Amino acid sequence: MSFDQGNVSNEESCCTPDSGHRKSHHSDKVKNNLVTRLNRIEGQIRGIKGLIEKDTYCDDVINQISATQSALNSVAKILLEGHMKSCVVERIQEGDYEVLDEVLVTIQKLMKK
Repeated sequence: MSFDQGNVSNEESCCTPDSGHRKSHHSDKVKNNLVTRLNRIEGQIRGIKGLIEKDTYCDDVINQISATQSALNSVAKILLEGHMKSCVVERIQEGDYEVLDEVLVTIQKLMKK
């Protein structure tokens, strides 16, 4: 699985415990990419709100909502790819196979949408 601008290597993202909490560490490049995408999505949400306030035709609003959902799915795919290539691999190498169940639950949640 490889995504435009979202391709992550093991050196770029690593999930490690930090004060008892799991924490993800992304490279500046990946983090900037995700923040840029989220800023764009935030703008799309404001745009949808404006469309509703202007009584825009429902089908047009729904199309904008669909585009925003697709953009959010792209962010999730980038995060999932990094997680699989780093955190999941690390934990399996450490003998922690429970991570597989965790990932399956996460994927099921993503697929419901």
